[in-house]
Amino acid sequence: MVITFIRAIVLYILVLVVMRLMGKREIGQLQPFELAISIMIADLATIPMADTGIPISNGIIPILGLLLMHLLISIVNIKSIKARKIICGKPAILIYRGRIDETVMKKERFTINELQERLRGNNVINIGDVEYAILETSGQVTVIQKPNKRTTIPEDFNMMPEYEGVPYDLIVDGKIMYDNLKAIGKDYQWLRKEISKFKVEPENVLVATIDGKNQIFCQEKERKK
Repeated sequence: MVITFIRAIVLYILVLVVMRLMGKREIGQLQPFELAISIMIADLATIPMADTGIPISNGIIPILGLLLMHLLISIVNIKSIKARKIICGKPAILIYRGRIDETVMKKERFTINELQERLRGNNVINIGDVEYAILETSGQVTVIQKPNKRTTIPEDFNMMPEYEGVPYDLIVDGKIMYDNLKAIGKDYQWLRKEISKFKVEPENVLVATIDGKNQIFCQEKERKK
């Protein structure tokens, strides 16, 4: 029992490290070769984890081999456009200038209902509002609406909004983010003074942030009953 527990922990850490080295893509954004490698890694980790009669190296070595394969394919993808098209494929335009391309739809085995579902996922209810719909190599559908249906932006009205900057966490779950304080040129004394305006101690703060306009948001932790 103890051996199985230890093997599970070792393999879990290994898979976690390997997946971390593979990059930060979301599951829905994985390329086909990345998804295939991820599935194989999961299977390879499961077998020696469940069966203590199989040497743990029988899982570790193939997983490291797949990681190496992934890194090599990624390098080839970066270096060669032709190889990229073969390995990852090309985006397919499902809707072109407001018209559904039936030939492409059939080729990609995409139904009208699936297309409508993807459009709703992009906050587009009416298919007639779409100028272009592109099926990306990751399986995601990128939607470009017709000009008169797009959300307006300040530039449309010749307006220039003020620069907002990047918000920083100052306190998270009672823990002070000293690196962020240093990044904005502030110190603990300044933070304590600002937080005191909310009538709360830093260790009792659930989250405190500051935005580019130096506006501070602070929420206190729920008090224990």
